[in-house]
Amino acid sequence: MGAGNRLKSFLFFLADAAALYAALFITLILRYGAHWFEEFDDAHAFPFTIIFILWIAVFYIAGLYDLRRLRNSFDFLKTLFLSNSVSAAVAVLLFYLIPAFGIAPKTNLVIFIIIFTVIEIFWRRFLNRAMAFGEAPNRVLFVGDGAAGDEVKRTVRENPQLGYDIRAEIGEKAAYAAPEKIAQAAAQERVNLIVIANGLKQDPALVAVLYDLFGHGVLVTDIASFYELIMRRVPLTEIEHSWFLENIGSEMRFYDPLKRAFEFLSALAIGIILSPIELLIAILVRLTSPGPIIYRQVRVGQRGKPFTLYKFRSMRTDAEKDGAQWAAGKNDARTTPIGRVLRASHLDELPQLWNIIRGDISFVGPRPERPEFVEQLRARIPYYEARLFVKPGVTGWAQINHRADRTDEDVIQKLQYDIYYLKNRSPILDWAIVLKTLKSIFVNPE
Repeated sequence: MGAGNRLKSFLFFLADAAALYAALFITLILRYGAHWFEEFDDAHAFPFTIIFILWIAVFYIAGLYDLRRLRNSFDFLKTLFLSNSVSAAVAVLLFYLIPAFGIAPKTNLVIFIIIFTVIEIFWRRFLNRAMAFGEAPNRVLFVGDGAAGDEVKRTVRENPQLGYDIRAEIGEKAAYAAPEKIAQAAAQERVNLIVIANGLKQDPALVAVLYDLFGHGVLVTDIASFYELIMRRVPLTEIEHSWFLENIGSEMRFYDPLKRAFEFLSALAIGIILSPIELLIAILVRLTSPGPIIYRQVRVGQRGKPFTLYKFRSMRTDAEKDGAQWAAGKNDARTTPIGRVLRASHLDELPQLWNIIRGDISFVGPRPERPEFVEQLRARIPYYEARLFVKPGVTGWAQINHRADRTDEDVIQKLQYDIYYLKNRSPILDWAIVLKTLKSIFVNPE
């Protein structure tokens, strides 16, 4: 996400925080009149601030700070309503379960929820409209052809709130034949950003024109970088082997050991805390279908090293009597009755905590695939082996953005997300993936 879009997302965060406190202030004024601030300072400031932090966290998990989703559509209103309902339910539970909050009467919370809901709906719709109207700050000249370019241009045009306006387009052949057309179009359309096909950077005449424009304040980027910025994945058709050498460096070596230590302790703690649930699941699996409780399967890990993945068995023991098969989704006839519940809730993956403790996988990373499929996909899909550069994970950037994995096109889409993660992995991105995984489990599970 560019700096301008990060600022927009931050403004939405500030607007929500302001709306939350405004709703609280209005509630207290209605209840206590001139003494409202005393009530706020004495009893309401701390507990409601805790609630507001959780409220913002729920909004983030729901994607309400993702600019690509901030349009006044039915889908947006549905997401806003659901997120607000979840946040309100969490607030009610905390106020009634934590006596230390000590707020009475709790009518204040009900009044607050009603007022905030009204304010937020009108405020968010206004902000969505304001972000989409007016002249975009980034006036773009697009130079190049191809499927990746067409896809990102379509996304930009469908999402004006992103702040990009494609003012002119020039094909690669026209750019090669007459480089001066780039300068003419940039001047005519007051362009401040030029997006070019990667191959055009090899032409000396074109580079000279771009260099001159750059000296006059026009930014220049390639389609791969622009595509990554907008789509949050890396287009396979716009990169080559040298891209990995230039973009996947050793700067994360300090983070990976810290991540390993944190995940070891976290997996150990979670495993101990959830041991009663794990025991119950083990009993149910044993009682409802014949076969082992734990399903073991060989997967491919970092740098192609095979390991054994552990899961609670959710399928019949003869599920692969005819050989390895792709999962058929939630309607897979091979799934046992209790297995459907385990797969939908992802509880079948709890034994993978042992894989994390062993160091086979991480909480976050590309999905570990089976050796049979890895060999097939490496032969058909370019750069597929790149996802093996890092340790696989229980969840990942690809899993939360493109859940289907049943065709080569699905694999390509997920690989683009995996390569994006490979380039941009960080503590912040890892936590964002974990939070959004929670949303995928509770809001739209498979």
